[in-house]
Amino acid sequence: MPSVSPRIRALAVAVACIVVALAAALAVDSRLDRHWILRGLTLFLALCCTALLLTDQSRRLRQIITGIGLLMFGVVFPVTSTTWSTPPEIDFALAVATDAEKAATKDARSVVTVEDVTAAAAARGGAVGSLKTERSPQVRGADDFPLIVRAKADQGRPWACVSFTNGLEAKVRAC
Repeated sequence: MPSVSPRIRALAVAVACIVVALAAALAVDSRLDRHWILRGLTLFLALCCTALLLTDQSRRLRQIITGIGLLMFGVVFPVTSTTWSTPPEIDFALAVATDAEKAATKDARSVVTVEDVTAAAAARGGAVGSLKTERSPQVRGADDFPLIVRAKADQGRPWACVSFTNGLEAKVRAC
């Protein structure tokens, strides 16, 4: 079996890292922050490990360490940042945003209102705004965008913020 030259191997690994990084970034819902800076840094570190793999063929230990770096920066970090991008409160906020968009479209409106989001959250068993307690008697995030959306009406945290820009375009983030 013929061995593959180190340059071809390094090029193949670099292309694989770029494909994994882009696929992992694009797998995140467009309404969420995709953390492009973090993803760019991990891709840069993976490509640095690829360059080390290309240039330094002298010691086996260095190749192993470089391979572990490639595995971490090229596969593990991009995939885990994609799977962790939607905790349950973010999933709930995305579902509420989708329901609010559908309600506005059904009523032939080009803008989602606070009432649409409030009704969608209530229909799913959640609430809008911070939980009113003795410690914080004033409800925040229930009157205008960005709205605080809670998955459980009787629970204060965790929550997510939902805002709508350009009418029906939702943006969801942790807040």
